[in-house]
Amino acid sequence: MLSMLVTEIGEFGLIQRLTQVLAGAGVAASSADAPFPLAIGIGDDAAAWRTQPALELATTDTVVEGVHFTRETTPWKDLGWKAMAANLSDIAAMGGAPLYALVTLGVPLQTQVEDMEALYAGMAWACKEHSAVIAGGDIVRSPVFFASITLNGYTFDAPLTRSAARPGDAIAVSGPLGGSLGGLEMMLKGIPAASADAEALRWAHRHPQPRLKEGRILVKEGVRCAMDLSDGLYDDLGKLATAGGCAVEMDAFRIPYPPALEHVFPGKAAQLALAGGEDYELLFTAPAATLERVLSRIPSAAVVGRVVAGQPGRVTVRSEDGKPIPLQQLGWDHFRS
Repeated sequence: MLSMLVTEIGEFGLIQRLTQVLAGAGVAASSADAPFPLAIGIGDDAAAWRTQPALELATTDTVVEGVHFTRETTPWKDLGWKAMAANLSDIAAMGGAPLYALVTLGVPLQTQVEDMEALYAGMAWACKEHSAVIAGGDIVRSPVFFASITLNGYTFDAPLTRSAARPGDAIAVSGPLGGSLGGLEMMLKGIPAASADAEALRWAHRHPQPRLKEGRILVKEGVRCAMDLSDGLYDDLGKLATAGGCAVEMDAFRIPYPPALEHVFPGKAAQLALAGGEDYELLFTAPAATLERVLSRIPSAAVVGRVVAGQPGRVTVRSEDGKPIPLQQLGWDHFRS
């Protein structure tokens, strides 16, 4: 059999292959008589298993220097915030509340103690703001810095999932998009900006806000389908549609983005909002009546499209006149970007 490189199938193609390996070995799901049978396994924003009286949630995320961040664009304290926020956002995407985090650090020999203290200060900041606790972890020597966080949480309700989208649902996002990518582009390319705009975009990149409150509102109002926007609206819509076995149509002119994005990138804000990752807003679908209740409680939310019957995973982006807009692949893939 010919060898295949991960670049040939991409990040999510590799995930599918590995999931198949686990299924073939009989370890993709726990048995019904296990002490805590899995309710949700591989393929969603967090795993879930039931204890009494709550449904437990668990998620993990890793940041690697030179892949996910650089020291020039992300100071250590901000990195601590972002690393923890990525995990908090996954719990938010399930409509849950966070509990305890375990942190593993890979640390080069020449790392300064003060830098690691700043990193942990940023993690503690995010935990304190969102009622989570760092309960332990591990530190290892590594040729390149990385931080891997595992966070568990809980919900007393049915969790939000990616696979619950149905034709006829409207598609919405919990807030403006593209600020994180705009901030990164601005810093990497040295794009000049007014002080207020520059600070707004830097903040959006370094301090994404996990939408835990909003996730719980979605659950309480009857939403069943959601995920967090970590890889960009276009890519993440494709994942949601694939999970639900449906297609989606998105209106490019409805995508919300922060004013600073248009000020710094005139004429390109909508594209950045469509492609940008790490905003950590929530992407969700619901029938019109349900969505109307949600919009009254989350003023920043906006409807951006609709779920339709069609080829699973197909994403069509339309202009204001209703015509499809041809697009190349957008968003972040660990093996293609």
